[in-house]
Amino acid sequence: MSFRATILTLYPEMFPGHLGLSLAGRALERGDAEIEAVNIRDHATGRHRNVDDTPAGGGAGMVLRPDVLARAIDAVSPEGDVRPRLLMSPRGKPLTQARVRELADGPGAVIVCGRFEGVDQRVIEARNLEEVSIGDYVLSGGEPAALILLDAVIRVLPGVMGNAASGTHESFETGLLEHPHYTRPQVFEDREIPAVLTSGNHRAVDEWREAESLRLTRERRPDLLEDRKDQLAK
Repeated sequence: MSFRATILTLYPEMFPGHLGLSLAGRALERGDAEIEAVNIRDHATGRHRNVDDTPAGGGAGMVLRPDVLARAIDAVSPEGDVRPRLLMSPRGKPLTQARVRELADGPGAVIVCGRFEGVDQRVIEARNLEEVSIGDYVLSGGEPAALILLDAVIRVLPGVMGNAASGTHESFETGLLEHPHYTRPQVFEDREIPAVLTSGNHRAVDEWREAESLRLTRERRPDLLEDRKDQLAK
């Protein structure tokens, strides 16, 4: 069974975007993953097909209407659809590689791309939307965030990467940042490849890579080391 993603958006033309290229593009061509973009406005009513309204209590901007979004969700995810319903939101729980792996192991996802000032809280609660954030910053809408989430998920689907080991030796897969990489030429602008990497000693190479991962994580993301204090004590 392939991974099937349905994206609810006001700009369906933004999909598949870069996902139509490279690894993800080939996965879509083979049918390993399926992406469908549905226009939320198709589920609006009235002559003007409004999807938003002014915020209750006053304030700037507009809010996505709960009735319109609920109809869109119900249309693409009827009763019995076991796919998780995600809302891309800067206030959501940060996306992690572990969550990416969980999604990749499942049947797919329904992804809501918010716009304006946000989404009415009542539809978030009524349709059990899981709020997901890709970082501590604000975008114009949820579409770029949805593309990033799908990129992360599709690349770890079975058979997408030619070398299965490629996906298990990367940043965050082991709780650490990834070690540095080198390739030919041996010398580049007076900088040489570390001798251990050309020594032929595989155990020494593994030890060097682990040490470098720890060093980089300590310098750049010490928060990731909270769960690895036992390793630091060695």
